[in-house]
Amino acid sequence: MEVLYGLHPVEEALRAGKRRFDQVLVARERQDARLERLADECRQAGIRVRREPREQLTLAAKTDAHQGIVAMVRRQEMLGIEDLFEPGQRGAAAAARLILALDGVEDPQNLGALLRVADGAGVDGVILTERRSAPLSPAAVKASAGAAEHLRIARVVNLVRALEELKRHNLWIVGLDERGETDYDRFDLTGDCVVVLGREGAGLHDLVRRTCDHLVRIPMAGGVSSLNVSAAGAVVLYEAFRQRRAAFPAHAGASKPAKQKGLGS
Repeated sequence: MEVLYGLHPVEEALRAGKRRFDQVLVARERQDARLERLADECRQAGIRVRREPREQLTLAAKTDAHQGIVAMVRRQEMLGIEDLFEPGQRGAAAAARLILALDGVEDPQNLGALLRVADGAGVDGVILTERRSAPLSPAAVKASAGAAEHLRIARVVNLVRALEELKRHNLWIVGLDERGETDYDRFDLTGDCVVVLGREGAGLHDLVRRTCDHLVRIPMAGGVSSLNVSAAGAVVLYEAFRQRRAAFPAHAGASKPAKQKGLGS
């Protein structure tokens, strides 16, 4: 079992229905309609709900950023790379597959932000590496605002080998790199492709870069040469989403208007 905390993560885990809940703790001191509604939904789903002092929730979550709710849930199962060879539910309704691969993103806030963007941009699956990358921790799940519960996430030992396997299943590998020769918005992202993002600061590993079929860049007008990885990922993934909506308007109606919330909400 592991801990989920925060309104969005608990709400989305309950909605996704992929995890078994053991129990939910609700802070006695917090009284608001949204928290009460979520607690009622948990009870209706047959989940035990306990009211505890806020300090107990802080001890269970190991942080005071729990927003008055903590859930004990079964650990999320990771997929293998073979599970991403075929389109998922999103891919079945879209024109082509879009997969996000992260080459050693180590900050849980960046990981969570990228998962939130991936869910919003219609990504079919996400690839994480087992070593030198952030785990899918409660902090990362909270930073994703619960989006991690709705994504197909695969964990691999060797990213280069995984990318080569995806190539054999007819996906193009597109790396984001400041040394790329093509601007991201001038590259066709409407086909079956994997967008690869590198580490904070260092970018893509050399072997990963050489495995990519294409390298694209984000042009920068200011004095700083690059964006934070989560910001860069948002730019490129939503460009892919924009291109796909324009190329295949029949699928555009499936999208929902974005809610304007901060990453911590």
